[in-house]
Amino acid sequence: MKTFVTMGRGGTGKTSFVALMAKYLIQKKATPLLLVDADPDQNLAEMVGVDLEASGKKTIAELLSDTFIAKGGTTVGIAPSSRIESKIWEHGLYEGNNFDLFSVGTKWVEGCYCLPDAALKNALGAITKNYQYILIDSPGGLEHLNRKIASKVDTIFDVMGPSSKSFQHVKRAHRIIQEVGITFNRFYIIGGYAFSEDLKQRVTTDTGLPYLGKIADDEVVAQYVLSGRSLLDIPSTSRAYQSVALILDNRLRLE
Repeated sequence: MKTFVTMGRGGTGKTSFVALMAKYLIQKKATPLLLVDADPDQNLAEMVGVDLEASGKKTIAELLSDTFIAKGGTTVGIAPSSRIESKIWEHGLYEGNNFDLFSVGTKWVEGCYCLPDAALKNALGAITKNYQYILIDSPGGLEHLNRKIASKVDTIFDVMGPSSKSFQHVKRAHRIIQEVGITFNRFYIIGGYAFSEDLKQRVTTDTGLPYLGKIADDEVVAQYVLSGRSLLDIPSTSRAYQSVALILDNRLRLE
C-alpha cells in the first residue's frame, strides 16, 4: 500500500490532478484505490463521478453533526473521533468497482476541522491495508498539516501556480511537514495548469526539490468539470491526462 498526498494553493489544479491520477492507476490495474477528499470544497467526488447523497452516503462532518448535535450524542468518555468509526464504515464509505471514497465535508460546527480530521485519521489507520494506493486531496492551506491526517506517506505532490506565493507555499509546506513529524519518502513539485515551463529551473533553484512536469491546460477537462462529468471517463487522448501520465511515469523512473 502506498499513500500519495496532493497539496497546493487553491486553483492550481490539484483536485483534477488527483482524479486523473486515479484514472492512470485504474488503467494500470493498480487497484483497489481509496480516494480521500480532505478538501472542504468537496470537488473530488464530483470529478470522479460520485454523488454521495444519491448513493446514500454522508461526509464525515455530516456524520459527526448527526451523532453529536442532531441526535444529542455525548462527547464524554471515549473520544468522539474514535466512537464514530463504525458509522464511517457504514454510512460514509462510498464503495465502487475500482475505488472507494471518503469525504471530510464542510465544517460541522463553528471552529476548526480538528474533530472531522481526527475521525478521518482513525478511519484511515484501520482500513489502509485493503488498498494498493490511497490518494489524498488536501485542502488549499497549510493548517491541516498539523492535524496529520496521514502521518506516514510515500509521495507528496505539491501543485504550483505561477506566483511567488506558490513558491513560498512549497517551502513552508516542506518545512512544516518535517517539523510536525510526517514521514515521507519523496516530495515532488508539479506545475499547475497556468504554470510556465520556463519556471521549472527556478523551482529547483528556489526550493531544492525535484520538478516532475506540468499539467497541460486542456479545454476538454474544463468542459468535463463544467458539466459535472467524471474525469475518469475522459479520453486517454486528453492533453491533461497524457501530461499526468507522463508525470507519473517520470516519478517511476526517478524511483
